[in-house]
Amino acid sequence: MKRILFLLLCLTLCQMSMAQKVQIEGKVVSKASGEPIEAVEIFIKNSSISTITNKEGKFTIEDLNPGIYELAAFYLGLQSEIVTVKAEGGRYEVNFTMGDWETELDEVEITAEREETNGIRRLRSVEGAGIYEAKKSEVIILDEIVANLATNNSRQAYAKVPGLNIWESDGAGLQLGIGARGLDPNRTSNFNVRQNGYDISADALGYPESYYTPALEAVDHIQVVRGAASLQYGTQFGGLLNFILKKGPKDKPFELTSRQSVGSYGFFNSFNSIGGTKGKINHYTFYQFKRGDGWRPNSNFNSHMAYTNIAYEPSKKLKLGFQYTFMRYLTKQPGGLTDALFNEDPRQSIRNRNWFRVNWNLAAVTADYKFSDRLKLNTRNFLLIGGRDAVGNLGRIDRVDDMQERDLFVDDFRNFGNETRLIFHYGPHNIPSVLLVGSRFYKGFTDRKQGNGTDGSDANFTFNNPDNLEGSDFDFPSTNVSVFAENIFNISKKVSITPGVRFEYIQTNAEGYFQDKVLVPNPVTGIAEDSVFSVNETKDRNRSLILFGLGASYKPTDRVELYGNFSQNYRAINFNDIRVVNPNLTVDPNIKDETGYNFDLGIRGHHQNIINFDASIFYLKYNGRIGAILRTDNENFRIFRYRTNIADSRHIGTELFTEVNLLKLIDRYTEASKKIMWFSNVALIDAKYISEENSAIDGNEVELVPSLNIKTGLTFTSNKFKISYQYSYTQEHFSDASNAKLTPSAVEGLIPSYSIMDLSLSYKYKFMTFESGVNNLLDEHYFTRRAAGYPGPGIIPSDGRTFYFTLQIKI
Repeated sequence: MKRILFLLLCLTLCQMSMAQKVQIEGKVVSKASGEPIEAVEIFIKNSSISTITNKEGKFTIEDLNPGIYELAAFYLGLQSEIVTVKAEGGRYEVNFTMGDWETELDEVEITAEREETNGIRRLRSVEGAGIYEAKKSEVIILDEIVANLATNNSRQAYAKVPGLNIWESDGAGLQLGIGARGLDPNRTSNFNVRQNGYDISADALGYPESYYTPALEAVDHIQVVRGAASLQYGTQFGGLLNFILKKGPKDKPFELTSRQSVGSYGFFNSFNSIGGTKGKINHYTFYQFKRGDGWRPNSNFNSHMAYTNIAYEPSKKLKLGFQYTFMRYLTKQPGGLTDALFNEDPRQSIRNRNWFRVNWNLAAVTADYKFSDRLKLNTRNFLLIGGRDAVGNLGRIDRVDDMQERDLFVDDFRNFGNETRLIFHYGPHNIPSVLLVGSRFYKGFTDRKQGNGTDGSDANFTFNNPDNLEGSDFDFPSTNVSVFAENIFNISKKVSITPGVRFEYIQTNAEGYFQDKVLVPNPVTGIAEDSVFSVNETKDRNRSLILFGLGASYKPTDRVELYGNFSQNYRAINFNDIRVVNPNLTVDPNIKDETGYNFDLGIRGHHQNIINFDASIFYLKYNGRIGAILRTDNENFRIFRYRTNIADSRHIGTELFTEVNLLKLIDRYTEASKKIMWFSNVALIDAKYISEENSAIDGNEVELVPSLNIKTGLTFTSNKFKISYQYSYTQEHFSDASNAKLTPSAVEGLIPSYSIMDLSLSYKYKFMTFESGVNNLLDEHYFTRRAAGYPGPGIIPSDGRTFYFTLQIKI
């Protein structure tokens, strides 16, 4: 009897448990024909739950808890539908009837694009004002990752993007240095770096390096598109890196977020933001201050950053926006080390007179106009007024500081640009095609001065002889006009072809003078002595080119895609790179532009919110690759670095990403609030030089290309608690094309293999969030770069073990 009662009790409990679950199913049909519509996205608003209709137009969403749900149906080219369901348990049927573009539609915000993303997703075929069909892309969602955002920790933030080589130049995240597929990570110069769709680098043509990096605490997500982005976002080999900053919440007029962080070695970070929506105006503003003493001596810094975004929507057709960004920081730089000094003590510093400062002002005015649901216009006007100054001893690090006058570099930037895009949806609603056409106008101006500074140790950025500089004084104006177009041709519901073309006109100029030296025999002593004289120089260079690309996509099911793309790339040399007075570097005056292409082929998809994967192979061809090689000056008995077009290079590799929900793999019906997510990110790259003219280079490994790069980790989530562990491994690689293993200056040589562990946790309680963690858990001593100039020269050690703690309050 007791057994029977126990069995009945178990059955009753099971029935009660099943009754608590909600299942929503239904069908989507065309309003015009009544026929079912396949591949319609059905999602629950303000959640990560979504699905796609099958060939019969049917869908099912299971394992929901009782509650009120807003279901939305989205299909490119059809009117979006929203239905509210009050579910108390059991099965519910919801049907959608979707019509054509017969009337103006209310815009639907698609939050389901974050379906079980866990910090990473891919760009849609059409998103915002861009086309991304068949392109290799990733979107990093910052709110969903557990990481040290206060220091912009790149190793954690970009952990799920395969194939990236990350430089760690400072522990505060003041600058970002990432390269993809064997491209130089130096200040992310091989990517087209943008914020909210507009350029933020120093000079997109003359000096495409990024001295400003947005505070990750203010970033909503980061878009990464590989080399195929050359057709829409510039000609760079690396592709696009676009920081999309947060906006004010739409459902309340005011929200305050305050994040206060403390960490090792005197680190303090204060981030505060306000935002909201009132009437037709959405606003968001933040201010960040950070300071610290640094892991090494002579590494103290302080940074101020502010941003405001005001968006005004006077009608459903028109949106206007104004954005302004300010950043200023000053940092003392400990300089580089030789290999012997690094092995002795990586925390030491033998330079105490080196300083660096940046002043950045960005402004943008944007407009979006919807002529109809088929035709939309986006235009962006952007302006940069900024500068970067560096003062210190740039001499070889294996020599003692002579305490003489320091090298001083002063750069000022004034750039303006406009980019306008028109997106047109056309064709039948069941397989619509999409055309994107756009234009870009960019005017850049860089004023670069190099000379002697004071012989002191303070942050003094004043020239000793401003009217007769010992180095050089040049103006570098540039102009760029381009027109581009891409079109998604949907051959069927499963197959699409996306051709693209870009026309570029580039004009670069240089005007100024530099000081040169020759050896002249002294008429009295007969001994050769340096004779310094000024050389005036004016250069103009104009070129036009056309780039082509082609993408293809095949979706055998609604959860799997086979994709491939080919795009040409181009990198124009700039006179700003050429005219650098650096005792460690000599530049070829006949240096030429670089050309090449990227090719991708891969498969990606997901399955029932259990597994998410992307496996691809790539081929990157780089013609006339610019780099530095070691040369011997027999006359002056010295070995020096020579920057020139070294040779062609080819890069072959595979990029593998997998993420698995281990709990759902064991039990599909595990609560959504509990997860154990495991991810693995592996990149294998073989990059070699191809040179028939230079046998010393032919067959050498391309510098800065780890042949194996691994990042893997586990994240455990239980309701409002998260803890994340990450392991990173980067294999040894060379720092220059000659493949030198060790040199006295430490500018060239091997970068040894290193592995790093990071641990982070987060707990949310009501309006408060507590975050903490340890970076470089095992206190590994390693370095990621050898610098030829600032912040070196020589080995730049990465930070050892550091701790951080953050308290966030949101009201």
